[in-house]
Amino acid sequence: MAWIVLIFAGIFEIVWAYSMKLSEGFSRIGPSIITLIFMILSFALLAYAMRTLPLGTAYTIWTGIGAIGSFLVGIFILGEPATAMRMLAAILIIAGLVLMKLSSS
Repeated sequence: MAWIVLIFAGIFEIVWAYSMKLSEGFSRIGPSIITLIFMILSFALLAYAMRTLPLGTAYTIWTGIGAIGSFLVGIFILGEPATAMRMLAAILIIAGLVLMKLSSS
């Protein structure tokens, strides 16, 4: 159950990161409110997952989901470049997440 909660926490991190971008420095009220709501939800779910998962594992997976998800949102929704170096960096992050998961008991 903690892993499912952690995945949702990571997804909510992607949502708040994207809405923060849309808020234009918190100058737009709608995206700013969405940012704050999903930040709270993401942190609350992370805290819940940490009740049973190790700190290092939970935090690493949470930030990794957010990083990779935000990277993909940037490419597919915001039209950011998908250069070879950026793709390699994303692959390395994913490899790190897989290794962190495999090393957890």
